[in-house]
Amino acid sequence: MDSTTILIGLVILLASLTVHEAAHAWTADRLGDPTARLLGRVSLNPLVHIDLIGTIILPLLAAFSGLPIVGWAKPVPVNTSQLRHPRRDFVVVAAAGPASNIGLAILAATALRIGGGLGDTSATVNASSILIFFVYVNVLLALFNMIPVPPLDGGNVLAGLLPRGPAETFVRLRPYGFIVLYALMITGALSAMIGPPANLFMRLLLK
Repeated sequence: MDSTTILIGLVILLASLTVHEAAHAWTADRLGDPTARLLGRVSLNPLVHIDLIGTIILPLLAAFSGLPIVGWAKPVPVNTSQLRHPRRDFVVVAAAGPASNIGLAILAATALRIGGGLGDTSATVNASSILIFFVYVNVLLALFNMIPVPPLDGGNVLAGLLPRGPAETFVRLRPYGFIVLYALMITGALSAMIGPPANLFMRLLLK
């Protein structure tokens, strides 16, 4: 990737992660837990969601290494005891982030279709490229975050769906989750896991 493409990708990633975390915070607040709202996390201000490693360092390393630009933002704190239905609602809160990214991808794909009737001027070609990249980043984010490894959203969803005993055992793996993710990335297993479904989603959204 050239520097301009990397910069655009990072801006798109930051915007997408901001919506992702705001979706977690808003959903938790609506389901009875005001913790994130009281901390100012129900916000589209990127500064309140940035995580140094997940939002800046990892995406830069991925971009310069030719890997998919994925990452995470500062996790939204959730007090499950304040949720009206703790186990069920925590699954909904966890799923809200990836769902918001799928929603953003659909919106960008829709804008791309609408813009397709405006001709092939340099401005529309550039806008189309950015929208395609926007779809791509958000599809990757949704799929990456739904990998069932704690502390990713997929891990939280799985923990909420498992019976209590297995769920408690699974949650104990949380401190080792990032080690698992790095291993998946280094071995290429991460790309193998999210690449095929990402290509399928891209074809469906951009056909």
